[in-house]
Amino acid sequence: MEKLWGGRFKAATDKAVDDFNSSIRFDKRMYLQDIRGSIAHAEMLGKQGIISKDDSALIVKTLGEILCDIEEDRVEFLIDAEDIHMNIEKILIDRIGDVGKRLHTGRSRNDQVALDIRMYLRDESEQIAMMLDHLQTALVSLAENHVDTVMPGYTHMQKAQPINLAHHLLAYFEMFKRDYSRLSDWKKRMNYSPLGCGALAGTTYNLDRNYTASELGFIGICNNSLDGVSDRDFVIELASVLSLVMMHLSRFCEELILWSSHEFSFVEMADTHSTGSSIMPQKKNPDVAELIRGKTGRVYGDLNTLLVMMKGLPLAYNKDMQEDKEAIFDAVDTVKLCLPVFADMLRTMTVKKDIMKKGASGGFTNATDAADYLVKKGMPFRDAHETVGKMVAYAIEKNCSLDEIPLNVLNEFSTIISDDFYQAIKLETCVSERKIPGAPGNVKEAIKEAKEYLEKLI
Repeated sequence: MEKLWGGRFKAATDKAVDDFNSSIRFDKRMYLQDIRGSIAHAEMLGKQGIISKDDSALIVKTLGEILCDIEEDRVEFLIDAEDIHMNIEKILIDRIGDVGKRLHTGRSRNDQVALDIRMYLRDESEQIAMMLDHLQTALVSLAENHVDTVMPGYTHMQKAQPINLAHHLLAYFEMFKRDYSRLSDWKKRMNYSPLGCGALAGTTYNLDRNYTASELGFIGICNNSLDGVSDRDFVIELASVLSLVMMHLSRFCEELILWSSHEFSFVEMADTHSTGSSIMPQKKNPDVAELIRGKTGRVYGDLNTLLVMMKGLPLAYNKDMQEDKEAIFDAVDTVKLCLPVFADMLRTMTVKKDIMKKGASGGFTNATDAADYLVKKGMPFRDAHETVGKMVAYAIEKNCSLDEIPLNVLNEFSTIISDDFYQAIKLETCVSERKIPGAPGNVKEAIKEAKEYLEKLI
């Protein structure tokens, strides 16, 4: 096939080089953005009198027809045409001849590629934002059902203090809330059009860059043509945001995997979101959570690929930058695969409230509240800390809990302890009395605020 850029060459490209150089296998997914960009460019060329309005109209009409044919699977892309940009231009020229050759006036494949990837990722980010919204909604709904579900909170994977499950769930709500915010901030920074930057130094044609930027939904234009075609910060930044999303999913998955084990038995995954063993008939494996945990490393790898690819590139465009697409496409696809299935897994799992509460009753999770009780009776905190530590040592020796120690024995540790000690260290009291903002006793207010936040996103 004759290359659209082949005028300078005497020999045809080697077939193996064609295959190696081609990106159509993975960048064909950007066909919609490429055609939208080309339509805006053609309309602008006609408006500016750079090509005739008749030619502009014919190009726009034919591009619309090509889009319909692609979406109805009537177009076969060619490896010899290298990428989605050259494939569509070749189809255009095949259909309308010399008029189609006018489309590329005042444009380089460099600014075309930069435009398409920005538009594509912007579109994909909106879908991811919607998925994050749905996940946050699922978390709030689950939290509403578990305000009174007591569970142990952990530090160092050791039982620490009693909390409610709602509070634990809302911790992840806050993480995904930040992820949503980061995605929104990313869009503000990347949403500038590189169209008109040309290969690296703009063009002598009187292009109306602001017109095409506005038509394509951008805030404005890239101010520097070199930066416009060689910047991939927005790709790397999105991969970073997606890595954080996956990190938060992975942390939660790790907990769900532990909680669904026989040793914890805090939750049970629905049959619809579990798998069995080929040899052990009793098994019910949390494979969805495990796969999400595993796919997190994949997205981290995509981020690292992008960082390493860009770290040594001089201005402006270099062919290395073609490698950005497979990495960021994979990161986007992976996150879009994980978010919905994770949200569904949460909605369908069974919470074993009694076992969670029993877990909170062990490990002296109310020891801090015992110390606080002594402090409120007038004892300095450090003395209270030491006193309760001795009480815990006694309880371990006697194989009992703090609330099982008789009052007369408690008075041997401190005479200020009275009958109200037992009420003060009940698990429900430990949770409900932590009423300050951000604490589990204030979880109903936190749920209300979370719902108000979600309503603003709609």
